Parts: sequence; structure tokens; C-alpha cells
Amino acid sequence: MSATEAASARPADPTASPSDPTASPSDPTASPAVDPQPAPGATPPRSPLAARAAAELVGTAALVAVVVGSGIQATDLTPDVGLQLLANSIATVFGLGVLIVLLGPVSGAHFNPAVTLAEVWTARRGGGVTAREAAVYVPAQITGGITGAVLAGAMFGEPLVEWSTHERSAGNLLLGEVVATAGLILLVFGLARTDRLRFAPAAVASYIGAAYWFTSSTSFANPAVTIGRAFTDTFAGIAPSSVPGFVGAQLAGAVVGLALVALVFGPGRPAEERPAA
Repeated sequence: MSATEAASARPADPTASPSDPTASPSDPTASPAVDPQPAPGATPPRSPLAARAAAELVGTAALVAVVVGSGIQATDLTPDVGLQLLANSIATVFGLGVLIVLLGPVSGAHFNPAVTLAEVWTARRGGGVTAREAAVYVPAQITGGITGAVLAGAMFGEPLVEWSTHERSAGNLLLGEVVATAGLILLVFGLARTDRLRFAPAAVASYIGAAYWFTSSTSFANPAVTIGRAFTDTFAGIAPSSVPGFVGAQLAGAVVGLALVALVFGPGRPAEERPAA
């Protein structure tokens, strides 16, 4: 008789606690086992795709509302551009961290097509978001970005849609986006490779806050957010004519980031070769 069969043949222990794994299944006081919750930043496959898409839409909308809304508030409160950027970056850090904590267990809290597409690439070796799922994630993220910009305008009495006139097409700004996005991808997938995604809320939010200041572009690092910010002619806006260049630079940055992950942490292993948890 195997060990498993022997265990199942033992009589139930009436003194066993409800959480005791040796308790009999017929014990009416026994509570069902609870699956561990995924860390923020992980993509739980057991969540329905519709729920994950909704989380991505809501999360991206909230993120853009924070970015655009705090920018409007800052310009209303002070004419000092430095203070405006400080207020905008602080609000973004706290807002992004909270959103990752809240929605990470549902969708992985990407809120960013660059992150989603990078995960599709790495998922070829097993796990993560598939191409079919990304085809749902990315439109949800873009819709959320536009919705967030419109919502921020509504809250502050601004036009719901007003194309930005803030040109951001200089080469140094595009380089800033490559750097910002590469760093973000290196951080996210580096945490995943070292099994430290539990630190993602603080780490990702802190990185974006820092990148506001150390990159020339103030670190958009997100195609969905970039598209959404074109719909507002406020502090955080970007002219529609500058959007393609920024998105292209962000996607290039994602490729660089994945290359850095492979260089620093080594190529990922297929799921079947990974040790069981």
C-alpha cells in the first residue's frame, strides 16, 4: 500500500483542527484548503480572462487619472514647474503602488502594453500571458488610458477631450523613453527571475518615481498611458504627432530590457524544467 493510500485509510482524528491536512474529508468542521494568492505582478492563470481584462482597463484608467489629475492640480496650485513635477511624480508613485497591490493578484497589474508584450515573448518558454490573452489585454489598457484622461478632465472641469499641443519629439526625449522602458522591463522581469515579485508594488512605483527625474522624457515608459495623455492639453499631455515616436521608443526599450534580463539573469528555462515549488 502506498503512503497516500495508507494516509487515506487511517480513521479520522476527532481532535484534528479544521486546518489539519490529516483531517478526514468527511469531517463537517474541516474547512477547504485555500490556494495561495499570487504575488502582485504575477499573472494568475486561474483568473477568468474577462476579469483580468477588466482589471487592466480599470487599473490603467486609474493610473492615467492620477497622472493627468495630479498634473492639473499642481499647475493650479503653483507656477513653479519644479514643484509641479514633484507633485505629479509623488502622486504617481503612491497611486501606482496602490494599484499594483490591489489588482496584481487579478491580472498581474501590467497596465502597460510593453510589459504585456514582453511577457508574451518570455511565455514562449511556458507560463505567463499568451498572445491570445495579450490581444485582449492591450486594447483594454489603451481604452483604460483614454478613459483615465477623460475622467481627469471631467473632475477638474477641463474639456473631456482636448488634443495636447505639448510636442515631445526631440531625439533626446526618445532616448529617455528607451532608457526608462528598458529599466522598467529589467526591473519587472528581474524580480520575476529571482522570485521576488512580492516587492513589485514598492519597487516598480519607486522606479517610476525616480525615472520621472533622471530621464529627459519624465518616463512615460508605457504606450497605453502615452496614447491616453494625448487626449488632454494639460501638464501631462503629449501632442498626437509625438505619440508614434514615443511608442516606438518604448517598444525598442522593451526589447533592450529583455536583452538585459537575459544578460544579467541568464535565459529563462521552460516551465517543465523548473523545479516544483
